[in-house]
Amino acid sequence: MMGLVSMVSGARRLREGRLPASRCKRRATGVLCGRPPRRPQIVQYRGGKGTAVERISAMPFFDVQKRLGLNLDQWMTIQSAEQPHKIPGRCHAFEKEWIECAHGIGGIRAEKECKIEFDDFVECLLRQKTMKRLSAIKRQRDKLIKEGKYTPPPHHLGKEDPRP
Repeated sequence: MMGLVSMVSGARRLREGRLPASRCKRRATGVLCGRPPRRPQIVQYRGGKGTAVERISAMPFFDVQKRLGLNLDQWMTIQSAEQPHKIPGRCHAFEKEWIECAHGIGGIRAEKECKIEFDDFVECLLRQKTMKRLSAIKRQRDKLIKEGKYTPPPHHLGKEDPRP
């Protein structure tokens, strides 16, 4: 029973700001009490080195939208989610493969094992290889036009007959 009393009094001292010097300076007030703090805490470091504002982020696995039955921005964060006008995202299939591969195995392991799926997804989003290939084709076309070995059709040059 004595341990419980000392824990409670320690939590009370922590909340009131009377921490012993041996405690970790960065601990937020509510973490030791079993609940996260509500707003950013202003922490004053001992020794007169000034104050700092500790940023406290939201809990990552507390999905308010799902609990309230709302779907506000899920279609923006995950393309595999239901889209507003029932039109799937461009890279929906690649993202779905990557999420299925990485689900439940942890970040470090997923980074190694699902690299192929992730690279395919990034290529679908950014189109870097596609743009590189198209610029090579355009350079080759310009080179052939310059050498006189290729003449593009008139509708590619903007000299097409005007339409009614």
